[in-house]
Order: sequence, then structure tokens, then C-alpha cells
Amino acid sequence: MKLVRDNIPDIIRAEGREGEFYIAPNFEVKSRLFDKMAEELEEFAENPCLEEAADMLEVLLALVEIYGMDMQDVQRVAYKKSLTNGSFYRGLVIREPDDSDETWETAIIMRHPLKQGG
Repeated sequence: MKLVRDNIPDIIRAEGREGEFYIAPNFEVKSRLFDKMAEELEEFAENPCLEEAADMLEVLLALVEIYGMDMQDVQRVAYKKSLTNGSFYRGLVIREPDDSDETWETAIIMRHPLKQGG
């Protein structure tokens, strides 16, 4: 079982197919939305396109609503955080205290292939 978009039952019936559906209680919807986000993130990683980005946004909008938040408030907080902490556009990676030297060297080599062996 998985969470589907609201119009899927009508679409399936219009195609002459059958399916069983139920409206899940909030506690289940929350859990299934997190599962759906993981699914959509994986699909976006495999095929970064507008369709998959839109699917992730739709899940985020549903999560924000089910937790009683307003998307404009989320955007406002995101903007404030970007002013104080920055964004993720530069691709900065921090070396954590428990990262091994080997892990760090591998990351550097992967980011800068010309520095291999040297």
C-alpha cells in the first residue's frame, strides 16, 4: 500500500480498472507522506526533471499542511535562515570530528580529480 494523489481513484476507474482505496487517519497520512517523500527524492535523484521536482513539492505542501503550518511562513523562515546561515548552493562540505582521514581524502579526490596521487 502507498499514498496516492487525490484523483487517482477517478483516473483508475475512468480507465476501466479497479482498485481499493481508503482515507487514512492523520497519524497514518504523516507516516505515508514521509515514505512518499523518500520515494520522490529517489526518483528525482534518478531522473532530475520538473515532473519529479513537482512531485517533491506536492509532498512538501501536504506535510506542511498536515502539521498545521503555512507555506508562506516556511518560506519566510527559509529566507531568514539563508540570510544568517547561507544556502546550499556553493556545495560546502564540513569535515566532522568522526570522519576518518581516508574518508576526507576520498571526498577531496572525488571533488578535485586532478589532485589524485599528489
